[in-house]
Amino acid sequence: MPTPLTNLGSTVWDLPHLILHPFQERVSPSTLLDNSKAALMLSGLLPSDGSDPDELHRRLLAGRYGEIRMLFYLGKDLLRWMDQCVEWSQRVPELQSAGVCRQSFSDLLVGHTPPQVCEKLAKWGVDDYGSIFSRAIGLNAVFAEPPQFRELSDEFLRGYHSYADALYRIYQKAEPYPGLTGKNFQFLLYASGEYSKMLESEWETG
Repeated sequence: MPTPLTNLGSTVWDLPHLILHPFQERVSPSTLLDNSKAALMLSGLLPSDGSDPDELHRRLLAGRYGEIRMLFYLGKDLLRWMDQCVEWSQRVPELQSAGVCRQSFSDLLVGHTPPQVCEKLAKWGVDDYGSIFSRAIGLNAVFAEPPQFRELSDEFLRGYHSYADALYRIYQKAEPYPGLTGKNFQFLLYASGEYSKMLESEWETG
């Protein structure tokens, strides 16, 4: 467990905005739903639609692979934000001397998400964002580029959630870090298109 910083008083710092970019590869909601149905049919929780087990297995693995790629690209945005936060923290003497690092900000994002970010994610229909963020970070701790389908075993594809969860825990334990909380740190979350429009509006009125 991280050691929380307790000497920050009531000071509240604004961190860089977290900007999330759209996933560039087209994976339709119907495709994701179809893959989820395949998983439920294989487990016996849904009646079969007539597909043979091999076809259901293929659909399941294809769906898992699409999810991995989406999480990987999300993780790129999260690590970029974490690096921006570390760079910012080096200009704050209290934080620099405390050894604030990437893991401090990933812990803040996953375990102590500020309320305004939680509200934004809820509006987007994202509920289990802690798991989504941690898995995205875990996958990026291992892969420099999204792996090809043929490079991943069926076992990994089927249970990538557990592997990604473990990778995040290993990432967090890579070095000791001070813990941060929403009491002293806040940031705003934007989709990239939303942020661009906001900047354009400010330029026009400025």
